[in-house]
Amino acid sequence: MTQRVLRNYRHIEVRPIAGALGAELHGVNLAREPDDDVMTEIRQAWLDHLVVFFRDQQLSPAQQLAFARWLGQPMEYPQLKGLPDFPLITPVVKLEHERTNFGGIWHSDTTYLERPPMASMLYAQEIPPYGGDTEFANQYLAYEMLSAGMRAMLDGLTGISSSLKAEASRTREDRLKAAGEEQKTLIAEHPVVRTHPETGRKSLYVNVGHTTGFRGWTERESQPLLEFLFQHQVRPEFTCRFRWQVGSLALWDNRCTLHNPLNDYHGYRRVLHRITLAGDRPA
Repeated sequence: MTQRVLRNYRHIEVRPIAGALGAELHGVNLAREPDDDVMTEIRQAWLDHLVVFFRDQQLSPAQQLAFARWLGQPMEYPQLKGLPDFPLITPVVKLEHERTNFGGIWHSDTTYLERPPMASMLYAQEIPPYGGDTEFANQYLAYEMLSAGMRAMLDGLTGISSSLKAEASRTREDRLKAAGEEQKTLIAEHPVVRTHPETGRKSLYVNVGHTTGFRGWTERESQPLLEFLFQHQVRPEFTCRFRWQVGSLALWDNRCTLHNPLNDYHGYRRVLHRITLAGDRPA
């Protein structure tokens, strides 16, 4: 198993929050354009820790979008329209009367696209007085902790992802209904084990929200192995948990993590602004 890298940084402070992944980055004001040295360290910390968190940020939509553009190319979310003046920013909302939270299941964002996003970024606008945390899971570890025989089998498999898999599609129903939108049918095939284009590490690339089966296998044949992988890949020792505050921003790597927003704050409003960054074709 590859150990997490702990580096000495000159321009930022990096505080890991769990053994598997996740770190808070301090000493950065994202409302001002960081210089090249700071941005280099932010990106390195993100690659090392898979998900990084910033506290006490005061960002307008334009400033959040500017930070996203320093990291990559923002892309539109395929299922919902963004803010009227900022279509690349998608509101992630649960209202007081709603019982289902948007994306409330373990997943990697929109793996049903031919080129799924490299990264996602959430910025907290309104937060309930308790609950609403987000969990993240390290998929490098999920792959590395499998047996050699299982890794050898998975290395040759292709997974099928669908936007209509019920586990995830039902979490979008409230928002789509409010926006007058319908679910879009999107299907893509990707390696079950993908190699990260920047780190060169292998990670497990299936998720219960979108993966429906394996290419060349029947649904019945696929399900036992998928059920094992879905449980294995979110073992507690692979995870971290982030407690949101207004002004918190999270940036995670969709190529090697899963995330799960917890739905434990019924009766309260939760509003965050999400930007996704374009990625490449998984290989």
